[in-house]
Amino acid sequence: MPSARAADMPVPVGSRTVASANVFPAQMDGQTASSHGGQAGALPASAHRQQGGDHGHLRKGRSSRTASGEGEGMLRASGAGALPSTVRPVRHGGPVVSSHATDVDVSARRHDFAYPDAQHQPDATTRITSERLKERDIVTLRGLERVAPNLTMQSINGTASSNFYLRGAGFNDFTQNNMGPVLTYIDDVAYPYSTMSNGQMFDLAGATVTPGPAGTEHGQSDTGGEVHLHTNDPTDVWHYGASQDIASYARSRSEAYVSGPLAKGLSFRLAGQTRHGGGWQTNPQNGDHLGDADLWALRGKLQWKPDSHTTILLGGHFVQDNSEVVSSVPVHRLIGKQPLPQMGSWKEAEWSSRPEFARLIGRKAGIKPSEHNQFWGADLHITHDFGPVTFAAISAFETEREGEYTDQDGTVQSQADTYRTIDANSFTQEVRLSNSHPDDKLQWVVGAYYQRTRMNQRFFFDYTDYSARGYMMATNFGMNQESVSEFGHLSYRLPHGVTIWAGLLHELDDRSITGLQSQIFGGATRNFHAESTASNQFAGQVGVSWQMARHALVYYKMSKGFKPGGFTANNTQIQAQLDPFRPETVLTYEAGFKADPIPNRLRINGAAFYNDFHNQQILGTVLIPNYGPLSEITNAPKSESWGFEGTIEAHPFSHLFVTQNIGWQRGNFQNFPTVNRAKTNAYYAQHGVWKAINDNFGGVDNGQPKLTLNGSADWRQPIARAYSLDIGPDWLYRGSQAITPGGTGFYRLPPYFLLGAHVTFRPASGKWEATLYARNILDRRYAESGGQATTTYFYIPGEPRFIGGRISCGF
Repeated sequence: MPSARAADMPVPVGSRTVASANVFPAQMDGQTASSHGGQAGALPASAHRQQGGDHGHLRKGRSSRTASGEGEGMLRASGAGALPSTVRPVRHGGPVVSSHATDVDVSARRHDFAYPDAQHQPDATTRITSERLKERDIVTLRGLERVAPNLTMQSINGTASSNFYLRGAGFNDFTQNNMGPVLTYIDDVAYPYSTMSNGQMFDLAGATVTPGPAGTEHGQSDTGGEVHLHTNDPTDVWHYGASQDIASYARSRSEAYVSGPLAKGLSFRLAGQTRHGGGWQTNPQNGDHLGDADLWALRGKLQWKPDSHTTILLGGHFVQDNSEVVSSVPVHRLIGKQPLPQMGSWKEAEWSSRPEFARLIGRKAGIKPSEHNQFWGADLHITHDFGPVTFAAISAFETEREGEYTDQDGTVQSQADTYRTIDANSFTQEVRLSNSHPDDKLQWVVGAYYQRTRMNQRFFFDYTDYSARGYMMATNFGMNQESVSEFGHLSYRLPHGVTIWAGLLHELDDRSITGLQSQIFGGATRNFHAESTASNQFAGQVGVSWQMARHALVYYKMSKGFKPGGFTANNTQIQAQLDPFRPETVLTYEAGFKADPIPNRLRINGAAFYNDFHNQQILGTVLIPNYGPLSEITNAPKSESWGFEGTIEAHPFSHLFVTQNIGWQRGNFQNFPTVNRAKTNAYYAQHGVWKAINDNFGGVDNGQPKLTLNGSADWRQPIARAYSLDIGPDWLYRGSQAITPGGTGFYRLPPYFLLGAHVTFRPASGKWEATLYARNILDRRYAESGGQATTTYFYIPGEPRFIGGRISCGF
């Protein structure tokens, strides 16, 4: 591996002389330390093997920092957890295991671009430092679309629940009772339902976004990719810090952490956050205010190293979220003659709740669109190095208690007021064996994964002001799911910089929906019999890479991904709606390159892909006679998508750093017979009768944004050797996106461009920093997501201009 260029001479740390960075092994290059004493975030498992490499963590001293994806400064091992003289790295995000406990002070050579060792990994993973997350104000999963290409994350009806689309793979699941094509991982724990990760994006060491099928090295099989969040681990010396962020609309965010040793070999970390305010919507009917956050969260970790070969890490978290949500704005009335609300500003929205409905759901009168969510969980990581073989086990239990009120029609009428409750828990167990020596030509991992989920949901609907119904109703159901998989992956390093690899996964998934009941209060009650579905599939990957030059890598791989089937169960009227949709499979072809044509000045990474889907899971339409169209997840028998993505990082001259992500994709349904919602709605508008107009959408665009762009520029100016100033803009563009298959006009979200900026001032010690920032500087109106209620089509508006300031310190 090439070593990084030294941009600065070693400097003293305390009273001791700092050694040259040449003492670092290659493991250092693939990681960027987190701020203020945190542990560096791990590369995802998919990045560890294909070049025969694995990478340990580095702990960071308080003077070290990275910004906008670049790293610079010093790493003081004795001040932030010792970096041993001999490091035996543990795979898949585990902490460093040392065969010697010698403390040394060292200075890292400056890297103008972060993660230089990842340039030798044959993947299209986007690796994001904690500093970039902070700089771009990314505090929720949805914010990751501002720093990764070909990624779209959208709120479901303005709530904390999100839908993912990565390279066009994804689907809209309002009920969140099905596994998505893109999985979320936190500290190597898979979250089968993305909502469970709400409120946990704080005290982060970094994040990664990996497109394409995955699962042959860890976790669970998927077709769209993975999002990994890496949180800071305990440190071997005391560190503590806090930050306060205040912005427009009385928004406040506070974070704090403390980390240090409790006894020999035993250390802990405790971190927390709170969020308040920030609501920017008003109701023109009464001037009421909406959107204030009300969230607090805690995370604790306890790490025990009984010997130099064993690490036991116990973690736990708790999140309470009572935040108000963004309300919808109707753009088209499907049913009824009432005019749509005429807003004087795009920051206005209408909502309502009847006292009778509030009593039915057990909430106080006058409830606003809001969350009443509680999430908690615990995980246990055990790693032991036996010498030639390393054993790792991850056990986790996650719970979700959700109460969510939304006014989906976006009017003062009660035509689609909805309250949803979810009571869910998930247990996962993973075990892995792998070789312990990252320098071996043959790298391998084998393992098994088990997941068990139990869920109960209940939906309450208020249709009182909808003339065709005029009642309140509820739908409730239970879901049981269990899956087990076995996986293996190996790579072999050949002469002349060539590496080949292959992986295989087998998964058995069994799930059922039980006890579904649809009750009209004051009317009929329907009970539906249980349905079940089982899947038994293989997934895999083969590939080859060539390190053709010191700073240039090319690779090619083929991957098969698999995702289980499931059920649609949000508003069930007939038994046929519970027919399960089938599993989704995809065969992906990917070719990519990574190059530093001018080391530490210019980096260019890119990848092209083609996805061949079979039975792609799509949110389609079912028409219920005398009731109307309802959304239903169904299968498109044949579809495809293709495109490319790239990242350009440039340091053209002193002080200036530029990053640009580019994502372009196209996709078509090749065979997709389903109800044409636009034509069906048009027929009803003309004739007043519901009649299904069926079409085959073969040859129709899949509706995903064709072009996504995001990037940033930084000017880094030293001030009198004691301080530094970072200043620069950032930007985001997303192309138009259909909200129904083949959608045009109001069935399609318009494209938008957003501009932001920041100014950060900090001392050379790095003990504190102060930032002024702005998001959506131009105060552009845009729609983040959209959907359909009973009587209207609506958009979920995005945030207006926010201007804020943040001060943080760490010791």
